[in-house]
Amino acid sequence: MKQIVKPIKDSWVLSEVQKSLLEKETTGRRNYTIFQVGKSTLLRVSDVLSLKKSDVFDENGRVKRNAYIIDKKTKKHNVLYLKPVERDLNDYFDWLKEQQLHNRKKKIYRSSNFNGNVLTSPWLFPSIRHAERHIDGKAYWKIMNEVGKELNIDYLGTHTMRKTGAYRVYQQTNHNIGLVMKLLNHSSEEMTLAYLGLDQDTREQILDTIDFG
Repeated sequence: MKQIVKPIKDSWVLSEVQKSLLEKETTGRRNYTIFQVGKSTLLRVSDVLSLKKSDVFDENGRVKRNAYIIDKKTKKHNVLYLKPVERDLNDYFDWLKEQQLHNRKKKIYRSSNFNGNVLTSPWLFPSIRHAERHIDGKAYWKIMNEVGKELNIDYLGTHTMRKTGAYRVYQQTNHNIGLVMKLLNHSSEEMTLAYLGLDQDTREQILDTIDFG
């Protein structure tokens, strides 16, 4: 049976998911930052994971105001506003530097199955063991699945961060579906409503007000 991935609508549940991601030993800060970037930019997971450091940081290591990418699925140009996730990216950059220093002290680089150049890797979210590659969608699905099992939530997946960000924008802008559609790079409002599951929610809310006699 195919899993149905939904947005996290409850702020307490969202906080617990973020906490679970962050507390994962070794890779917690990276996993958490992936989630935060996906939630704040509304990018598909494939686009989040293929971001490069040069997309989001300038030559001095400061977070850029905007990142300019081409969506892998739609081939559309997309401009990302990075200020909402600036603090998380700065914390992540500091963590990368700490990882690099820690690994050098332990001389981990001598291990044949470990490439720990996470700071100098061009990828924003490199694999910890093979930093010449970025973490892939399958690996991140496993991370989210583990969080779901830990918290007994059956609707978490790689699309959770994107759907959660879209839902929060929708709710906090007085249901500005046009803005959410633009941020998701969707071609119609119907597509956006279906993506968020709001079409069904709206129908049920209306039906709750009907006196069927």
